[in-house]
Amino acid sequence: MNNYDVLIIGAGPIGMACAIEAKKAGLNYVIVEKGALVNSLFNYPVFMTFFSTSQRLEIGDVPFVSINPKPNRNEAVEYYRRVKEKFALNVRLFEKVEQVQQQSDGSFQVHTSKTTYHAKKVIIATGFYDIPLMMNIPGESLPKVTHYYKDPHLYAFQNVVVIGANNSAIDAALETYRKGAKVTLVIRSGEIGSYVKYWVRPDIENRIKEGAITAHFHSEVTEITDHQVSIKTPEGAQRIDNDFVIAMTGYHPDFAMLKNLGLEMGDGTQPFYNEESMESNLPGLYLAGVVCGGMDTHKWYIENSRVHAQQIFRHIAENN
Repeated sequence: MNNYDVLIIGAGPIGMACAIEAKKAGLNYVIVEKGALVNSLFNYPVFMTFFSTSQRLEIGDVPFVSINPKPNRNEAVEYYRRVKEKFALNVRLFEKVEQVQQQSDGSFQVHTSKTTYHAKKVIIATGFYDIPLMMNIPGESLPKVTHYYKDPHLYAFQNVVVIGANNSAIDAALETYRKGAKVTLVIRSGEIGSYVKYWVRPDIENRIKEGAITAHFHSEVTEITDHQVSIKTPEGAQRIDNDFVIAMTGYHPDFAMLKNLGLEMGDGTQPFYNEESMESNLPGLYLAGVVCGGMDTHKWYIENSRVHAQQIFRHIAENN
């Protein structure tokens, strides 16, 4: 039978934290995840280093031991896999939620790519890393263009354009440069992003200053072709030779899914939720983690949204 007290959409760190709280409360639960365990972290760049210390990424009171001051992506993926094993979490991977319907009694029917579930409560912990912000320019759909950067080796000795000013773009620019790529960095604003990691900022600034990486500020890519990229700069339009484009333009939650569920969306990009209980405008449907920030993807992180799990299950316990 697919009947549960709680169904959690998303098997990232916050979804897992919710499952741990459900287990502590003695509730019957299931996590449904459209990809791999901690799918967003899996899709991070292979050599990415977190801004946070390992202690601030811990869930379920399980120590996250790292030999580094800041853990990396590979350590995090392994840590959360071990947490899943320790708690024997009930996770259904590679199963996409397609529809959530609230019933007349307040419970929910959740239709997925594989089956249908019935749940008294639903928690959405889907993050924001699934859908890239598109530039909507000619050539953006070419195979040489990616919105997800993984490994710098692919770009060795190639002409690479990196678009963006924040951590993902700066990491991609520096790492591909060090693999021998000729890197052009295109930034819409007039400076490197304010959220760039403090130990990385001097590196990128010095590489730009010495001319090792070409940077165009107050600029934007206007067209991508098989072998070139057109850039609008303050000095005028430029067209440069190009083999790959790494477009680190940002990401956003699946707003279409949230709207289809019947969630209030404020200006269309900010889901409504009660800050104490994390309950949405639909009774029994909760939001947890970075999805709560909508387009403000710098508001919530693993370390400051872990508490959402406790808030949710405190509210569930008080209202049962």
